[in-house]
Amino acid sequence: MSTETLAVAESTEVGSYFIANYPPFSQWKREFVDEIQRTLDQPPARPETPLGLYLHIPFCRKRCRFCYFRVYTDQNAKDIERYAQALAREVELLSTKPAVAGRKLKFVYFGGGTPSYLSAKQLLALRERLHRSVSWDDAEEVTFECEPGTLSLEKLKTLKEIGITRVSLGVENFDDKVLEVNGRAHLSPEIFRAYDWIQQVGFPQVNIDLIAGMIGETDDNWRACIAKARELAPDNITVYQMELPFNTLIAKEMKEAGVTSPVANWPTKRRWVDEAFETLEGAGYHISSAQELVRNPERDHFVYRDQVWRGADLLCGGVASFGHMQGVHYQNVDQLADYLTILEEGRLPLNRALRVTPHQALIREVVLQLKEGRISAGPFQQKYGVNILAEFREPFARQEAAGYLTVAGEDVILTRKGLLQVDTLLPEYFEPAHRAVRYT
Repeated sequence: MSTETLAVAESTEVGSYFIANYPPFSQWKREFVDEIQRTLDQPPARPETPLGLYLHIPFCRKRCRFCYFRVYTDQNAKDIERYAQALAREVELLSTKPAVAGRKLKFVYFGGGTPSYLSAKQLLALRERLHRSVSWDDAEEVTFECEPGTLSLEKLKTLKEIGITRVSLGVENFDDKVLEVNGRAHLSPEIFRAYDWIQQVGFPQVNIDLIAGMIGETDDNWRACIAKARELAPDNITVYQMELPFNTLIAKEMKEAGVTSPVANWPTKRRWVDEAFETLEGAGYHISSAQELVRNPERDHFVYRDQVWRGADLLCGGVASFGHMQGVHYQNVDQLADYLTILEEGRLPLNRALRVTPHQALIREVVLQLKEGRISAGPFQQKYGVNILAEFREPFARQEAAGYLTVAGEDVILTRKGLLQVDTLLPEYFEPAHRAVRYT
């Protein structure tokens, strides 16, 4: 199903809505792996480009019904040890490549899966192994995703010790019934206990994730969730709108049983996010993107997002993880057994890639930065030599007429209506060949 088709649907059907990159992932191919290999084997053409590192920890206590990531449950200590060794070996191999050697990391992101599934001892050992090849001691931000039920005070102290600066807590919802029916591993008591520990240890940045439109969500429950988030008062609050990618358990159940979507429709989810924005703005928060709010825009920044959306190089480590290096998108192999075997043979686990044209790089930055709610023509003119107001005159004009954005001088500013459904607007900026293809 194309993204254009999804854009006009009101019910939440199976498909990919959230735009995270460009060109679409479906266009990345195995036959283009030579492109990333050649790029890694050459000194960087743009050594001034910021460099980040994404580390995928694919283990979870339980697979959520709406999860579409590559995750593995019921892994024992021996399995984790083998994976940690492979991950460290991958980072070591990458660190010696001419495109990487000698460059400092500006940001690091531990994603999952559930990075906090690892024990304090395992985290310390992983940091020691990784630091033999790279260091994040001078990085501007080191983010670590946490599932509330996997945390302890000791583990959070360990996160502080290994240099984590930004903790992201996957709350999703505060209601136990909603958490249970959606397959979350944690319940509300674990949220509050974990949050208390986080506050005791102290981190420069704390984010909590919420999801609007989980199965069983109601108006009353959503308002209670926003009130509780406001009461906790983290530095950052991320609010996603529930979607149903193709490989989720819910999507499988819908296909096999022939049932209708159990997730709230898009108008309802947008209304809920709008209510969250209004409530949290009233509490002093500021909207920093279509998904994120911050308490203090002068202090609270999501460096990973800001840099990746502006063309930073991103090394990826771990099974199925995605990266970008000097104009080439790439992804690792997506099966754990393959990932482990390849690295134990001393090779990089590269699976598919795509070299991006300058025009595609421009589109990528335009659509991703539009998700922040405001872009200006000046930086694009300086970086690409292109006037985006002329280049994208037609979609800007159509979307302005529809009330999604306004063009004021050199600035393009999304209205609240546009911000709440920005992902449905972005395919209009794609190259024609990519507007009707499957996104993932």
